[in-house]
Amino acid sequence: MPACRDNVERGLQSGTELEGKDAKTLTREVIEKLKPIRTLLHTATTDNGKEFAGHKDIATALGIDVYFAHPYHSWERGANENMNGLIRQYLPKGSSFEDLTDKDISFIQNRLNNRPRKKLGFLTPLEYFSANFATIINGLTDKLHL
Repeated sequence: MPACRDNVERGLQSGTELEGKDAKTLTREVIEKLKPIRTLLHTATTDNGKEFAGHKDIATALGIDVYFAHPYHSWERGANENMNGLIRQYLPKGSSFEDLTDKDISFIQNRLNNRPRKKLGFLTPLEYFSANFATIINGLTDKLHL
């Protein structure tokens, strides 16, 4: 059961069970989930799995650069590895994801989105995202004279 996750500034997560493990499904879901916040995004770094075959479509739709980490170079995806470690506090290595419900995922997501992070000046990812999202919206409304 792959999860489509967006990681905005060290934390904000939105987990959704995908309908399949194929590149077409992942590409559609990533674009759908990230399009509303594309102005906050600059790059994405993925592993080399075949599910990322649609990386060019993702890059074009979101206006970002997509990079691939080298195999066995986990430090090239540091934010991802850090988030995996935080998730493992709730789902230890070897745990089956087969029986996870949307409620289980939402619980973990909520806990992690409301956990202060040193990298964010001890704001929670939710607080950080909310503050930056408001700045972007205010900037757009000023430009549009709304």
